[in-house]
Amino acid sequence: MAYNRRSTSCSCSVVAVRTSLRWHETTGTVCVFRSPAGHSNGNTLDREGRLISCEQGGRRVTRTEHDGSITVIADRFEGKRLNSPNDSVVKSDGSIWFSDPDFGITSDYEGHRAQSEIGACSVYRVDPATAEVRLVADCFATPNGLVFSLDERQLYVSDTRGGCIRVFDVREDGTLSDGKVFAEATDGVSRFDNLRFDDEGRLWAAAIEGGVHCYDPDGTLLGRLLIPEPVSNIAFGGPKNNRAFITASTSLYSLVMSVTGAPRIRRGTWPAG
Repeated sequence: MAYNRRSTSCSCSVVAVRTSLRWHETTGTVCVFRSPAGHSNGNTLDREGRLISCEQGGRRVTRTEHDGSITVIADRFEGKRLNSPNDSVVKSDGSIWFSDPDFGITSDYEGHRAQSEIGACSVYRVDPATAEVRLVADCFATPNGLVFSLDERQLYVSDTRGGCIRVFDVREDGTLSDGKVFAEATDGVSRFDNLRFDDEGRLWAAAIEGGVHCYDPDGTLLGRLLIPEPVSNIAFGGPKNNRAFITASTSLYSLVMSVTGAPRIRRGTWPAG
C-alpha cells in the first residue's frame, strides 16, 4: 500500500481479483486504478512519485509511469523467472529492494500455480544505474514486508512462515550482513506481513490475525492495534503524515495517530530503460 501526498490518495491492491484501487482522501471515493493488475501487491512510491508494484501473477516488479505506461523493473534473476514478488522498498540512492516468496505460485488464488525456477525465497536489490538484479539475502522461509531504518543503515524483513522479523546491516556497496532476529511471533496467532517506521524509530508490523504490532527500537513489543479483520499492510499518510492506513481482508481502515510516520525518501532520478 502506498500513500501519495501529491494526489492525497492511497493505492492498494485486491490481490485475488487482480485489481488495484485508489482511495481519494479529499472525497472519500474509491476508483479502479488498474485492472487487470497482475495480482499486484507490495505497492510503494519511488523518488519521482511513480508507483512500484510487485505482481505476483506476472512474477515481476513493475513501475507505473506518470503517463500510465508500465515499465518492467525485474522479472528474472540469472535467467530464471522470479517466484512471485510480494513487497518492495526504494532507498534514497534509487535502488529498489523486493522480497520474492512463493505465495503466488503455490496456488491459483493470488497468482498462477507453477514450479519455482529459482528454488528459494529471497530478497533482491535492483541497481539504479545498471538495473542489475542482485541477490542480497536468502535466509528465509517466506520473506514478505521490508523497510529501511530511518538512517537506511539497516533493512528489516518479515518472514511470514518463519514467524519473525529479521534485521540486516546495509553495507556501502549495497550488500547485507548475515542478519539477526529482531522480533518473533510467539502468541500462536500473529504472522508478520508489511512493515513501516514512525519518525521516532518505532517499527509497526502488520501481523495478519494479530492486528498491528508496535516495537521499540530494541525489539520490545510496546502494544498492538486490534483490527476486526486480518491485516496485510500499513502506511502513514495524511497532511501531517500521522494518519495510519491499514488494509485488511475486505476493508481499508484509517485512524489519526499520536505518532508521525517516517519521512519520505528524497527526490531523485531513475533510468528510463
